[in-house]
Amino acid sequence: MKIFPENNKLTIFLEGRIDTNNAAQVEKELTEETGKASGAEIVIDADKLEYISSAGLRVLMKLRKQQKAPFTVVNVSRDVYDIFETTGFTELMDVRKKLREISVEGCELVGEGGNGKVYRIDDDKIVKLYSDASMESVKREQEYARTALVNGIPTVIPYDVVKCGDNYGVVFELVKSDTLGHAISAHPEQMDELTDKYVELAKKLHSTHIPKGKITDVRDLLRSRIEGLAEWTAAEERKILSDIVDRMPESDTILHNDLHPGNIMIQDDEFVLIDLADVTVGPKAFDLAAIYRDMIAGARTQPDVTEKSLGMTVDMVEQVGQLFFVKYTGLTDPDALKEYFGKIGLLFAFNTVLIAGAGITSAKAFAPQIMDNLLRPVVIPNKDAIPYLLSVL
Repeated sequence: MKIFPENNKLTIFLEGRIDTNNAAQVEKELTEETGKASGAEIVIDADKLEYISSAGLRVLMKLRKQQKAPFTVVNVSRDVYDIFETTGFTELMDVRKKLREISVEGCELVGEGGNGKVYRIDDDKIVKLYSDASMESVKREQEYARTALVNGIPTVIPYDVVKCGDNYGVVFELVKSDTLGHAISAHPEQMDELTDKYVELAKKLHSTHIPKGKITDVRDLLRSRIEGLAEWTAAEERKILSDIVDRMPESDTILHNDLHPGNIMIQDDEFVLIDLADVTVGPKAFDLAAIYRDMIAGARTQPDVTEKSLGMTVDMVEQVGQLFFVKYTGLTDPDALKEYFGKIGLLFAFNTVLIAGAGITSAKAFAPQIMDNLLRPVVIPNKDAIPYLLSVL
């Protein structure tokens, strides 16, 4: 084995086979090396490990139990991973498969958003490359996609995690499909029909109940973001925000939180969701506020970003946005719709304030302006209205 100490992490590279013939010697060497780095994170790199028997697995389990710091086995080949999985060791320790390397050079860019870019890599598959995501967030999105799927939400099926350069990616099977945004842009005469299906998908999400604990509650997410606002807010201001979150109605229905036409694919006339990185459960009004952000309020503030993310011109985005809310709410009177937008716009302002605490670089850059233009003049004076609107809209 080879040893590579770095800062407070010790990487141990295993090679060849570990079985009953050499397990005792491997255990002795591993114990000696990890003992020299007491308290350090232990990473076992199994890239060149060809086989491990139950005796070898028990060696790793003993080592893991001795460690208080994180202990991870990485770069495990598919054959060796099968051994870990079959014996149940993937439930007992953090074991990660070796990722397949891919290239997207020359591939069609299907969509682009805050979380990353989506490319079509062949007729059957697309890959989502994350712009800045840990393996934990990649796994979380995979799990959320599976949870949504088994609960009847049409989502693309993730089946492989890959690497492309320094970026993680998830491969989805999606045969000969395109985004809703591109479809509307190419066939504006079908806008009304396609928006009907868009509304139908949104209402399906907002009426699908998810078992407790399967997907993050939006209130828990918002509480973590409030803590991230400490740099720009006073303690009493954060207390007001916390009180608003505490008074939000409880709901176990799905929120996509980024449900725009660039994140909806059309396959064989079925609408299927992509980009489930920010999925939560909570009151549907929170999702509607995000749609208002992308389709109404924010369409012209960043026109280049809007057109690239949604696959439509800004004029078309606004047109589809208006049509979506008319069909979703049933409000056809312009004055009634304007009043509705005023209410949903307040929820959008509240969400924007908290996004500044999420650690997103673009949001942090504008955090002082967001606090001065939204938190203090808009959100705080309406602290009682926000929980109420979340329960009735």
